[in-house]
Amino acid sequence: MGDRWQVEVDRGVCIGSGMCVNHAPDGFVLDSARQSHPRSPQSDANEPVLTAAEGCPVEAIMITLAATGEPVFPPEE
Repeated sequence: MGDRWQVEVDRGVCIGSGMCVNHAPDGFVLDSARQSHPRSPQSDANEPVLTAAEGCPVEAIMITLAATGEPVFPPEE
């Protein structure tokens, strides 16, 4: 079985660029205020969601391993 991710969007940082929806339409949705939300707070690890997090212009998307809370993105320095 693959890793499960906890996906969160800091809506205080999100600028509503829509890049996340473009990269991972199955992973994110914009609400009427153009704020991003994960479609599901937990998902199977997948490349489009990671690409969306990496491509967020304001780094508003955080991904952690659901089982341990270990950061996936942004990585710990």
